[in-house]
Amino acid sequence: MKKFLKWTVIILLIGMVIIQFIRIDKSVPEYDKSGDFTAVNSQDAEGIKLLKNACYDCHSYESKYPWYSNIAPVSWMVGHHIEEGREHLNFSLWTSYSVEDKAEIIEESCEEIQEGEMPMSGYVRMHAEADLSEQDKQVLITYLKSAAVGNPSMQSGGEDEQDED
Repeated sequence: MKKFLKWTVIILLIGMVIIQFIRIDKSVPEYDKSGDFTAVNSQDAEGIKLLKNACYDCHSYESKYPWYSNIAPVSWMVGHHIEEGREHLNFSLWTSYSVEDKAEIIEESCEEIQEGEMPMSGYVRMHAEADLSEQDKQVLITYLKSAAVGNPSMQSGGEDEQDED
């Protein structure tokens, strides 16, 4: 039995070493930084800070990878969460969304923040700066909503249909 246990531990350790060579993709594609949500909606420094602290690691190309994102298999989970987050919403590509999509994104984001679904609790446990108080949630929601109201590209007709005199 001791021999079996010894070989099991050795095989597991070798396996752990081998999987460290399977890295997640941390590359960032070329994109227009002027199309980022915070570049287009730069009027609220506190709102921007909260958005970046609570949302940008998973929902933008500005992900900050913590030390544990270099250790498999945890790195695979981190990479998967970021991939999923960017598929659902990528603030770095904000100006590429249609007016209708932007309105829906703002509405859904505000709902998820208010209901405590975002940022995800597992993320908040590892990133204290993403732990939003009720006041923080209201500031962030106000920022998101004001961005929608104050941005010509969010108004009906969008920026492509504005008259240029």
